[in-house]
Formats: sequence, C-alpha cells, structure tokens
Amino acid sequence: MKWMQYRGFYFGLSLLIIVPGIAAMVMWGFKPAIDFTGGSLAEIRVTADETGLRKLAQEEGVGVKSVQSLEDGVLVRMEPIDQAKWTQLRAKWEQSFGTVEELRFETVGPTLGRELLMKTITAVALAAGLILLYIAYRFRSMKFGICAVMAMLHDTLVLLGSFSLLGRFYGVEVDTLFVTAMLTILSFSVHDTIVVYDRIREMRKLKPKLGFEEVVNEAVTTTLSRSINNSMTIIFMLLALFLLGGATIRWFVLALLIGTISGTYSSTFTAAPLLVVWEKVVHKNKSI
Repeated sequence: MKWMQYRGFYFGLSLLIIVPGIAAMVMWGFKPAIDFTGGSLAEIRVTADETGLRKLAQEEGVGVKSVQSLEDGVLVRMEPIDQAKWTQLRAKWEQSFGTVEELRFETVGPTLGRELLMKTITAVALAAGLILLYIAYRFRSMKFGICAVMAMLHDTLVLLGSFSLLGRFYGVEVDTLFVTAMLTILSFSVHDTIVVYDRIREMRKLKPKLGFEEVVNEAVTTTLSRSINNSMTIIFMLLALFLLGGATIRWFVLALLIGTISGTYSSTFTAAPLLVVWEKVVHKNKSI
C-alpha cells in the first residue's frame, strides 16, 4: 500500500490536534499542582461548602488557593502550613461542620517546587538530546535522529496540549506523576519509531533498486500490524485502570493513554513521512 502518498493528510491531522493544544498553552498555560508551586494539599471528607471552609481557614490565618469537589471528598489547596497548623485548622472545621476525615495531607515548599520544575525541564531536554545522538549513531545518519526527535516532540505537544485543555475546563493539575508519564511516553514513542526505522534500513539492503518512498511504504506495511497489536494490549490495560482505578492515579493513567495512542500514530505516520520529506528535499537541492 502507498502509505506515504497521504503524508499531507497525516501532517494535517497532527496539526489539527496540536494547534488547539498550543493555543491553550499560550492562552491558559497549565494548572500546576503543589509539586511545582509549593503549598499544602489536604484531601478530606466533610459536609461543608467552599465558602465555609475558606472563611474558617482565613480566621486561622491560612490562605486557601482552591477548593475542588471530588467523588469521595474535597481537595483543598492552601499556602504552605506545618502539621501543627493543619491539626489546628482541622479541629476548627470539625467544630463547625462535624467530623472531618483526613484522606491525605502533604506540604511542599516553594523552593523545592521551583527546583523540581527545573529538574523536569532538564530531564526532558537531556532525554531528547541523548535519544537524538543514539539514533543518529545507530542508523549512521543524523536525519534519522532528527526525525525521531521531531516525532517525539509531536507526542509531547499532544500530551501537553491535552492537559492544558483539561486543566482549563476540568481543573486537572499537572504534577510529578504527569512528568513521569511524559518521560515514559517519550521512551515508548522512540521505541516504536526505531522498529519502523530498522525495517526501513533492512528493506533498503534487501531491495536496493526501489526508491526511498517505496522502501518506506513496504517497511510501514510490514510493521504496522505489529505496532497496533502491541499498543492495543497496553491501551486495554490503561483503559481498565482509568475506569476502575482510584482517583489518585486517574490523570496519570490518562496521560499514559493519550501518549500511547499518540506514540503509536507518530511512529508510523509522523516519523516515517518526515524521512520521506527529508529525502525529497535533499534530492531536490542536489538536482538544482
């Protein structure tokens, strides 16, 4: 099948998904969790409204950033407080609203949050650089490395854009679990891309008379079913976790799910077409 003759459609579909995400990141950014901003987070079960919780917290000298209703409780984000202050605030809430069941309480200082953010950015940049060099070395061509990193960037933008939109409309926060999911997806995306690229290299040796685009078409045909089958086993597992898992891992699982689908798509329909475009541009420049 002549997969590569539809590369314009593949790129257009990617832009249709990526552009709204980029626009969301520019206009609204993300909703960072306390992992990055610093502060205290309390997940509780209590019969009270947001106004009442905020008012009593203010009386105790505690600034409340947000109050979010969950399926089985309330998530309260506050300025950084210690355990003693939290115990005092919880006791005050109990005096007014009755039993306050603590499900989770954690505090991260602003300095640690900024440090974690810088480490995250460094980790992503380092991973991308090392992946580029490794693939370029293994395939003896920088174009393979650059195209693989561009496909990886495609998946990163899809994931980041999705969570920018989710943060804006559903209050989904970006935390360290999201960073873990993003780094995991980068490796998954490159893994699938290497499979396709390796098949392209083999086909060029087996059928040297074929043009580069025909070689890529045959390589995609022989690897596509394998990629889909492998990905579906992961997708089914992640869907089960998303539907049946707890609230604490729900958005982490969704990030993995979005990244897995995007990575499966980009390995075949972004990384391979980019190679074809690169090859055509090089030949066109040589003929001038």
